[in-house]
Amino acid sequence: MGYTLAQKIIKAHLLSGEMIPGSEVGLKIDQTLTQDATGSMAYLEFEAIGIPRVKTEKSVAYIDHNTLQSGFENADDHAYMQSITKKIGVDFSRPGNGICHQVHLERYGVPGKTLIGSDSHTPTCGGIGMLAIGAGGLDVAVAMGGGAYYIPMPGTIKVELTGRLQGYVSAKDVILEVLRQLSVKGGVGYVVEYAGEGVSTLSVPERATITNMGAELGATTSIFPADEVTRDFLRAQGRESDFTPLQPDSDAQYDKVITVDLSALRPLAACPHSPDNVKPVSELCGIKVDQVCIGSCTNSSLRDLLRVAGMLKGQTVAEGVSLTISPGSKQVFAMMADCGALGDLIAAGARVLECTCGPCIGMGQSPRSAGVSLRTFNRNFKGRSGTADAQVYLVSPETAAASALTGYITDPTTLGQAAEVVMPERFTISDNLIVHPAGADEAQALEIRRGPNIKPYPQTAPLAEDIRCEVTLKVEDNITTDHIMPAGAKVLPYRSNVPKISEFCFVAVDPDFPARCKEKGQGIIVGGHNYGQGSSREHAALAPLYLGVKAVIAKSFARIHKANLVNAGILPLEFVSEADYDGVELGHALSICGVPAGLKAGGDLTVTDSTTGRSFAVRAELSGRQIDILLAGGLLPYTKKISERQ
Repeated sequence: MGYTLAQKIIKAHLLSGEMIPGSEVGLKIDQTLTQDATGSMAYLEFEAIGIPRVKTEKSVAYIDHNTLQSGFENADDHAYMQSITKKIGVDFSRPGNGICHQVHLERYGVPGKTLIGSDSHTPTCGGIGMLAIGAGGLDVAVAMGGGAYYIPMPGTIKVELTGRLQGYVSAKDVILEVLRQLSVKGGVGYVVEYAGEGVSTLSVPERATITNMGAELGATTSIFPADEVTRDFLRAQGRESDFTPLQPDSDAQYDKVITVDLSALRPLAACPHSPDNVKPVSELCGIKVDQVCIGSCTNSSLRDLLRVAGMLKGQTVAEGVSLTISPGSKQVFAMMADCGALGDLIAAGARVLECTCGPCIGMGQSPRSAGVSLRTFNRNFKGRSGTADAQVYLVSPETAAASALTGYITDPTTLGQAAEVVMPERFTISDNLIVHPAGADEAQALEIRRGPNIKPYPQTAPLAEDIRCEVTLKVEDNITTDHIMPAGAKVLPYRSNVPKISEFCFVAVDPDFPARCKEKGQGIIVGGHNYGQGSSREHAALAPLYLGVKAVIAKSFARIHKANLVNAGILPLEFVSEADYDGVELGHALSICGVPAGLKAGGDLTVTDSTTGRSFAVRAELSGRQIDILLAGGLLPYTKKISERQ
């Protein structure tokens, strides 16, 4: 039996384990990336491990999230990251150079290589045939130090693409269709691989849009073959030497297969408040629009923005609509300026923002109260925009531009013939905003700059024999990391300060949660299905750790968040019978006895609810390595212990 794309890369990077779906495998990591919302903690963790220089082929730190400097905190974090990356051997992408995923695709991504990033949309580089996976910051820190990255061996879903996109239909509509078919839980435990005759009709930027938003499927990652289209993209970036052809074997076996007929697709939109709440745009026409935001790591490529500029040229944005444009990189921004497309956007009334994530993470541009916002982003979770009652729709750049012009949700296919976007044979290349690290000798004398907002990694403790505490929170299905640890301009400046950021933990769900935790001293969270979906932000585990959360009992977990809980020393447990979820309520006193022995014996444990007098079964689906991590008190003490032995 042949290998899929992902299996080929995993086999070439396998350090431990067997390629049996569900069993844990340890992978050699070639590249890492961090961004400034997660990076400062990752570098604090790297320092705590005690390794002086990174051991990867390439590691890059990007400043692209926390760029609104309304206080000293973000600027201090940036100074810390620039100083430590120069010392430990990491490239530093300065503010203004662009969004990590767009820049990494342009300048660093290599087919067949492994990449992990402290951002859930790292799979963007799957668009050029990388095995690119989102991870928690501590996992990235360990990989930078030369350690393996561990995941459950994924199965594979094949998406067979047929036909060719028509007119104003775009790659965003492809991934929305996949989300419609599979849901936000449908990719959990799988890599999504794209194949079929339709693949060759898609450019690398289009493929990257699809793999980027594949994160919303819950998938381990998504990947396209590396073919002549990939070679052309790398040649245009002056990096043809990085090209390696990569295709699945003809007899590769897949766990699931779905088909998307590109020719039959029509514009789609994800309606509030989930990326899989997908409907045809034609069914939404006539809804009044207040705001349109185009950009983010999903749709900010040169191709996307040239299409938008072509649609807006010579026209004016509708009265009452605020239109913002966020170019994905300095390269995109400069080329838009050089060809005149930027002038067309400005003349039409677009507000051009920085080359950053910006509105996607609630960093400015919050809609008005109860406003309708169309965004080309990847997430529309309730409140993520910064306005709790906003109605956020996820759409393609084409649908966004058409709607900005009319003032109402508009199907762009009703506007007539779409103009063809002609991509340049060569991109304008300037890496002048990349700061390269110092050599090993020079680095020894460099000082790391730390502002007063930068606090150390929170204290952890080895797993207790017995866990006895109250339920301090009960939540429903599909709780996201935005629910647990919000982003936005008010919260993100405290990403280096876990004690402070913990004050915002779960406040969107229950404003009393942080105070309740401090009063009780320790607690247990009870959750539904897909607990922790969304971002890779490890602060969604570190803040509960600081607040004394000892365990989370849920119906099921999102992959990255479950790993982050283990890394933080918090025990993730799943109900054996989902019906037991209904019997546990806020304030119930729970006891879990003989925890270490139960984990070592297979993971079956019994929870006693002394409030009701009943007991129920839970299970810890953990590898032996993860059990050892919990027994050590988390990944950081576990890694330090391993390093001391070597």
